Amino acid sequence: MKTKALLISLVLLLALFVASCGKSSGKKAEQQEDRKAMAMLEGIWLDSDESTPTFWIKGDTVYYPDSTSQPMAFKIIADTLIFYGNSVFKYPIIKQMPHLLEFRNPNGDIVKLVKSDDPNDSLQFVRQAAVVINQNTLIKRDTVVTHGAGKYHCYVQVNPTTYKVYRTSYNNEGLEVENVYYDNIIHIGIYSGANKLYSKDFRKSDFSRNVAKDMLSQCVLSDMKLNTLDESGIHYFAQLAVPDSPSSFIVEVIISYNGKMAMRVDN
Repeated sequence: MKTKALLISLVLLLALFVASCGKSSGKKAEQQEDRKAMAMLEGIWLDSDESTPTFWIKGDTVYYPDSTSQPMAFKIIADTLIFYGNSVFKYPIIKQMPHLLEFRNPNGDIVKLVKSDDPNDSLQFVRQAAVVINQNTLIKRDTVVTHGAGKYHCYVQVNPTTYKVYRTSYNNEGLEVENVYYDNIIHIGIYSGANKLYSKDFRKSDFSRNVAKDMLSQCVLSDMKLNTLDESGIHYFAQLAVPDSPSSFIVEVIISYNGKMAMRVDN
């Protein structure tokens, strides 16, 4: 009897294991991307009311018409449109047909798009280089200034980098659009005759005590301009700007005549 009971227990355990595996594999299958639905999205999609391009889907990538927006990977999983950028954005699909797409944006509004049949709409996606707050531009300034009996040679160089600064905005349909910009490193050199008084490469992170972390992450170190000289030293204004926004921070950088540096937020 003990042997029979043991066999029954083993059979029950095996059945539970198989059932568990079936549920697990079923769950995994539910999470697979819907390639057929994704293929149906291939093309340029227009706002149904204004007939303006919203995005262009090619393969598994979505492109926006403005030149600073980042292309994003996308998937459709379980009736949800998911865009993968620096963050993940999810939009529940209400209706999808070959020439119609309806989904809900983060505000709860239903976005209705129709597929374009005009090849000229592709011209809206020609990506032109946009110069925004010293983007990809090398700037050099060489200035000689005096204070009292002292004569100082002040050198500024704004060096473009490939360090990306992401800023999320919303288009007319309420979709999150990631724009990408590039930060700068700014070199300051100050000489008194042949003597080097001060030399430093300034990065955005150098201003972390003066600008809140959540704002600093969206800023570009745009420029550092010589402002004035006084008894305390040589004064520069560092501009940390949020791209395409009125928000910016001016931090005053003061270099004393013995080569010491201090900062303060300019009001």
